[in-house]
Amino acid sequence: MKWTSTLLLLQLTCCFSFGSCGKVLVWPTEYSHWINMKTILDELIRRGHEATVLTSTASILVNPNEKSTIKYEIYPTATTKDNFESLFMQMISKWTYDIPRDTFFEYFSQMQEMIWQYMDHIQKLCKEVVYNRKLMTKLKDSRFDVVLADPVGPCGELLAQFLNVSFVYSLRFSPGYTWGKYSGAVPFPPSYVPIIMSELTDKMTFMERVKNMIYVLYFDFWFKSFDEKKWDQFYSEVLGRPTTLLETMRKADIWLIRTYWDLEFPRPLLPNYDFVGGLHCKPAKALPKEMEDFVQSSGENGVVVFSLGSMVSNMTEERANVIASALAQIPQKVIWRFNGKKPATLGTNTRLYKWIPQNDLLGHPKTKAFITHGGTNGVYEAIYHGIPMVGIPLFADQPQNIIHLKAKGAAVRVDFNTMSSTDLLSAMKTVINDPSYKENAMKLSRIQHDQPVKPLDRAVFWIEFVMRHKGAKHLRPAAHDLTWFQYHSLDVIGFLLACVASVIVIISKLFLFCWQKFAKTPNKKKKE
Repeated sequence: MKWTSTLLLLQLTCCFSFGSCGKVLVWPTEYSHWINMKTILDELIRRGHEATVLTSTASILVNPNEKSTIKYEIYPTATTKDNFESLFMQMISKWTYDIPRDTFFEYFSQMQEMIWQYMDHIQKLCKEVVYNRKLMTKLKDSRFDVVLADPVGPCGELLAQFLNVSFVYSLRFSPGYTWGKYSGAVPFPPSYVPIIMSELTDKMTFMERVKNMIYVLYFDFWFKSFDEKKWDQFYSEVLGRPTTLLETMRKADIWLIRTYWDLEFPRPLLPNYDFVGGLHCKPAKALPKEMEDFVQSSGENGVVVFSLGSMVSNMTEERANVIASALAQIPQKVIWRFNGKKPATLGTNTRLYKWIPQNDLLGHPKTKAFITHGGTNGVYEAIYHGIPMVGIPLFADQPQNIIHLKAKGAAVRVDFNTMSSTDLLSAMKTVINDPSYKENAMKLSRIQHDQPVKPLDRAVFWIEFVMRHKGAKHLRPAAHDLTWFQYHSLDVIGFLLACVASVIVIISKLFLFCWQKFAKTPNKKKKE
């Protein structure tokens, strides 16, 4: 009773402090996307709001059974959790190991097919929600104030339109740049803004600008993140009017981008975009005793933390042995998150764990370096604590994240599929022994900490803002209402060129007429 009363009092206090309490409907995405979104939801609930997460019986990471103040609306699906996870892992494995990276068109054509397969599954989940009349009636009767969604898994924007409520996006990465450019109308000058998968920086040579332009043209006219006709037909059918997925996505009130200027290169944005990278970061807590004892046994050499994330579970024995052999040759102790057969070349300085308290390890004073796949969550935890990195990117936004860190002098990159033990060893020694990497990592950390408002508070503010004002249409650029040729002023340019051409033709005709008239007059007088 006391606990319930205290919680109720806290909610009422938060309602009065931060504005009217609201109801948030959430369309989640799996893995690291859900971890970030759950951080936002926990803070919204702490401030007195109510959060309801739509999750299927096949969800991988969204767990309705865990003790939480989040409400879950579970809907049945024909797919099982094992099948969904298997599909996800097959996609990641193919992206990491099988797609040929040395052939541009082959790489992106196979990636497109793979993403379409994933999108087909997401569409099935979406249909099982919107065609569930009982569930949709319940959602309508709940009178939600805002929908929080991740566009990597479309459907949240459709639910928002169907329920007639505003919606906010939480996003880090989309294949290519289609959603940011066409759905968000973000300016994209290719002369200094690199495409997310181009692995370029903002300081490009002439040939790199040529490469970036090729990527722009390819994504504009060839590569598609989804089967547009299928999605457009589906959205039109549900809403009862002709529409498209991109048109529906354009109605987003706020885009919360899970990165920040410490990692990003400077580029133009719009007022309904805000960077909230590192919103999940927090001070380190004490390590478990056994792990703390191992860390302390490292002495002055310190420790190296190694994790390739939760989605890589099928590393080959050959790759594992290459990595273990390199780790065995450094004087530091190593804590390696690894779920597989113990490598034969594993050194006595290395401990294997199926799970590690990554944030707490990165915040430990004895941590010297972080070997990472370059996932945004791990990268930001390292930035938060000022730890230099060795990047072994695998897929999605990871290569670009490591490119950014490398350009800022806080990381060294090695290739997962081709690296030798010598390559990895050299990268680790460089990051650990060259003080400039630690200095640059600390510089990024100071930028991350030196913000007028914390990223999590900023994310929550915008969601509350949308709830208070029933949207944020005043921040929506007029670019959404223009066609592509109007946006680029091609109609205006064409009109002006036509005017100039007309003037030139008229002047030319007048000049020719005058020349013909006056040139013949003297000859006539001479004959007379």
